[in-house]
Amino acid sequence: MSFDIPCDVILPVDAVDVVLDPAPHPFELANADAIRQNWHTELQARPAIFDGTVVLLSAFGYADRRLVGRCHAVRYATFMYWRRERAGTAAHAFAHPVLVASDNALVAIRMAAHTVNAGKVYFAAGSFEPEDFPDGRVDLHHNMAREVLEETGLDIGQARRGALCHALSTEKGTVIFRRYHLDMKADEIAARIKGFVAEESEPEIDGPVIIRHAGDLPDGLMPHMKPLIDWHFGGEGG
Repeated sequence: MSFDIPCDVILPVDAVDVVLDPAPHPFELANADAIRQNWHTELQARPAIFDGTVVLLSAFGYADRRLVGRCHAVRYATFMYWRRERAGTAAHAFAHPVLVASDNALVAIRMAAHTVNAGKVYFAAGSFEPEDFPDGRVDLHHNMAREVLEETGLDIGQARRGALCHALSTEKGTVIFRRYHLDMKADEIAARIKGFVAEESEPEIDGPVIIRHAGDLPDGLMPHMKPLIDWHFGGEGG
């Protein structure tokens, strides 16, 4: 098992080649009892969370502007235990569609109180799931479009995308991100998201958060977001 990616620097990414291995993740096999006990604790704190299926990496690297890795389907309970322990035998990657309004503002979301990241602000996103690997390899756009639709009601399937992806790896995991340019001003996008949230019986988010410039940092902003905000308003990338 190996993890070889530079940390705390934004990297250009021409291709992402991460495969879904059908074998169980060694971390899940080795920690079954601890995972079960930790999940009991998590449920006591947040009864609404669901033990679904996500993926964890067992290998991940960056070379020649490519991300290459191997992951395995695991219980969400396994991910939660790994998140607490940060064991070196597994790693986490997730995707961020950076929603850019026609007035160049960014539109993020604030997570609802019943979620694991309650009150936190970041771009609409979620962990990769097996369905994001239609041919055994990860489909970033599928994951991004699915998560944005589920959380905000917005369909970004036809939105103009940035020329390429970028990645930022930190001790918390690796975010793979790409601009999605929407043909609406930020206030209109926010209004549509608010309307969607109002119709949901148990929405995943409290609502939209507009970020209009590099210094416009909302309370609850996840640490990995500031480099992405600086990158966007600094005119970096495509």
